[in-house]
Amino acid sequence: MMNTLLIQKREEISETRVAKMVFPSTTNHYDTLFGGEALKWMDEVAYIAATRFARKQVVTISTEQVDFKRPIPSGILVELVARVVKVGRTSLKVEVDIFLEELYSDKREKAITGAFNFVAIDENKKPTPIFDEDE
Repeated sequence: MMNTLLIQKREEISETRVAKMVFPSTTNHYDTLFGGEALKWMDEVAYIAATRFARKQVVTISTEQVDFKRPIPSGILVELVARVVKVGRTSLKVEVDIFLEELYSDKREKAITGAFNFVAIDENKKPTPIFDEDE
C-alpha cells in the first residue's frame, strides 16, 4: 500500500511551471502557435513533473485528450503548469495546462489542456515500481 502522505508531498514538490514567449519561429502561417510545438512543450513539462515525482527514469507512454480551447498568438507569454494527478504502481498521469498572459495587462486565460501518461523504467528499460518497498 502506497503511503498517502508521501504521495501528497511528492505531488506538491513535483508541480512544475514553465514560462515561454511565443516567437514567430514557433508559429504557423496564421501567426499562432503550432499545435505540434504546444504538444512538445507540454510533453517536456509533463516529463519534468513526472521525474520530480518518481525520482526515477520515466518515459511517455501515451497522451490523453488534448483540448485546444483557443489559439495562442505570436508575441504572447504562456505559462505551462504540470501536476501529477494519478499514481499507479509503475505509472503516473500528469495534467498540463497552458495559460496565455498578455504582457501588459493582468489578463490570463487557459488556452490548452491535456494529460500525459508515463511509466517508470529500470536500467533495462522495463517497467519498475515508482515507490521502493521501504517507502
